[in-house]
Amino acid sequence: MDGDRNLGMDRQISRRDFVHGAAAGALALGLPGAALAQGAGPGGGAANETYPPAKTGMRGSHPGAFESAHALRDGTLDIGAARDVDQTYDLVVVGGGLSGLAAAHFFLKDVGKDVRVLILENHDDFGGHAKRNEFRVDGKLVVINGGTLNIESPERYNRWARQVLDDIGVDLHRYEKANEENDKLYASRNLKPSYFFDKQTWGRDRLVVNDGPRGRGIAPETIAKTPLSAKAKADMLRLIGPNQPDYFPGLTPEQKMERLAKISYRDYLLNVVKVDPQVVWFYQTSGHGTFCVGADATPALFSWASGAPGFGGLGLQPLPGGLFADLPGGHHGRQREGGHSVHFPDGNATVARLLVKTLIPDAVEGSSQEDMGLAKVDYGKLDQDGQAVRIRLNSTVVNVRHDGDAATAKEALVSYINRGQLSRVRAKAVVMACWNMVIPYMVPELPEAQREALAYGVKGPIIYTNVALRNWRAWDKLGVSRISSPTSFHESCELTEAASLGGLHHARTPDDPIALHLVKVMTKPGLPRRDQHRIGRAELLETSFETFERNIRSELARQLGAGGFDPARDIAGITVNRWPHGYAYTYNSLYDPMEWVFTKSENRPCVVGRQPYGLITIANSDAAASPHTDAAFLEAHRAVSEVIEKRTYPFARI
Repeated sequence: MDGDRNLGMDRQISRRDFVHGAAAGALALGLPGAALAQGAGPGGGAANETYPPAKTGMRGSHPGAFESAHALRDGTLDIGAARDVDQTYDLVVVGGGLSGLAAAHFFLKDVGKDVRVLILENHDDFGGHAKRNEFRVDGKLVVINGGTLNIESPERYNRWARQVLDDIGVDLHRYEKANEENDKLYASRNLKPSYFFDKQTWGRDRLVVNDGPRGRGIAPETIAKTPLSAKAKADMLRLIGPNQPDYFPGLTPEQKMERLAKISYRDYLLNVVKVDPQVVWFYQTSGHGTFCVGADATPALFSWASGAPGFGGLGLQPLPGGLFADLPGGHHGRQREGGHSVHFPDGNATVARLLVKTLIPDAVEGSSQEDMGLAKVDYGKLDQDGQAVRIRLNSTVVNVRHDGDAATAKEALVSYINRGQLSRVRAKAVVMACWNMVIPYMVPELPEAQREALAYGVKGPIIYTNVALRNWRAWDKLGVSRISSPTSFHESCELTEAASLGGLHHARTPDDPIALHLVKVMTKPGLPRRDQHRIGRAELLETSFETFERNIRSELARQLGAGGFDPARDIAGITVNRWPHGYAYTYNSLYDPMEWVFTKSENRPCVVGRQPYGLITIANSDAAASPHTDAAFLEAHRAVSEVIEKRTYPFARI
């Protein structure tokens, strides 16, 4: 079709996934991951299809990473014919994400290196959500995060999270000092956030630059340029203005907060503040960054705590020091003012790479934090005999059970599928550093109450799409660095954060190659939160890469066309990082008991679910009901502490 050619859909840039093609055929034959085992990675053409960070097309939860787990869930997987491999391991870690890598690190650090540890990871790369995407554009390496974005509020990191960063050589002050000039790049070119009003919602496409100070929300002078109705413009000015009325007269501050905790921000805007529905367009994605649902399923209290408009007249005092601040399962303090975030070029993939460097020194080039910018990983050295730690990729664990009664067993049996082969290893202890909701299927012998607790939290589906551009002249010409468009296919699109690391340098001029970061959260507004996640996950897994690519190219052409952007000419590569099981489930006062949100209740499902069972302990951020890296590290330390308490290690220091 001419339209597809104009968008560049006919270009041979690594962009074809195998969900409905070769991989699906292999899976139908009962060979999970067989297509990938033969080197048929998602995509083709210019990208390196054997080096995981450089693979393009459909990534994140890629073809071959989840099919065995789904067969286990559906009861169609025969796990009775596993072959025994290797010797017995002192520790098997299920999941090679940040929590799993940290668990191995804590274990080695506190028990000693004269042990054997095996990490089993279902993806073709380590790091869990902390993935690195690489593009080679006109000879220049462009790097961006494929998942976990940053070290958020490091000043609030718990003791064990800080220890991990110290142990692996992360120096945030040195990194921030080195990037002071990068921090000013976009502002120095007067690039600003903007809003894109799509024609499907507003009648015609319109890009509106936000003229106000960066990070302060929409400016009053910007509202006049929007396609809002006269009433909606007046309501918007009233909402963001300084003279807010008290919408709950006669109530005490405590009663007001309780009221806000039980109504959504959308309902608050429409039914309490009584703004025109057009105003809600600006705020309908406001809960995506924490809950993976929008304003319809985000408590108004959380929106107030996050600094959203409309609450100035309620007379509420700042949050007490303990409320939300450090409560895993609440919101981990991220909505409170005063914190800052530190973003490496590849997000927290730098942290994952440093952890692997610590565990298996020969597998990762370099030694310092700065070296990780250009360091290559030798994936062939991750799983070799004679190492204290082995990382076995493309290995989906499907069963963990004790060899005998859980109370007296000396070993556990861990069965997994690697390249279509069902294998089994023995372990003196097992740390489940995977998602909570899959553990009941993997460990069916768990007590029923614990299995129910583990299944309670439904992870939020989210997509991080990264697009490599040959230049960013159109952005510079239009004067924008970020485009928000809540009703477009992707809700936001922005120039990747300007950051350099060692020999990896960010673009300095609009003529240099750069990466765009696009976000899409799969929601179903109006439904209960967990139902939104379930339906969104199913729809995400049914959405082909071609659908993503067509929308990406069309979207960017419409948003940036006035600046001379040509998707067929300017796009050099596309990587869609789909995370059907994305953010950990954090408790939400619209749907969960108030005590789970505001106290450290022992009745919270995350607490009930993470209890040790025989030789099995449970790590991962789900165990804290928090989607943040420091929560993953905290739970890794707890899980390893439980392992060490269960067994006798003469040199343990934990």
